[in-house]
Amino acid sequence: MRLHELRPAPGSNTPKTRRGRGIGSGLGKTAGRGTKGQKARSGGHIRPGFEGGQMPLYRRLPKRGFVNPFRVEYEVVNLKDLNRFEPGTEVTPELLRQVRLVRRPLPVKILGEGELDRPLVVRAQAFSKSAREKIEAAQGRAEVI
Repeated sequence: MRLHELRPAPGSNTPKTRRGRGIGSGLGKTAGRGTKGQKARSGGHIRPGFEGGQMPLYRRLPKRGFVNPFRVEYEVVNLKDLNRFEPGTEVTPELLRQVRLVRRPLPVKILGEGELDRPLVVRAQAFSKSAREKIEAAQGRAEVI
């Protein structure tokens, strides 16, 4: 078999059907839509969740909870991840973004998981109490931006 001998499988390519083009086409008059009603109309469809006028499920269920509009979401970095920097390095959110420890453009919070074995100057928007203590125990500084 050569490239110019390739053909699609029989029956896989069918010609486009032209609906509503006269009775002789087999799909004239109602164009395969049946008779009357919302589904027979142009642009007629029922939105998802519609239950025929009955109160839909998503409105029958009670509302729950509370969303605090003032909540601040942080990108968190643990102390154990800061051991990759050289002693005396000034660690800022921009530096953390460069080394891909932080990905989203949110305020940075340093958490105290793991140990820090080198003195670093860490600048971030927030620190946990244990992180601040461990940074200072390693002769470093924790500065809030």
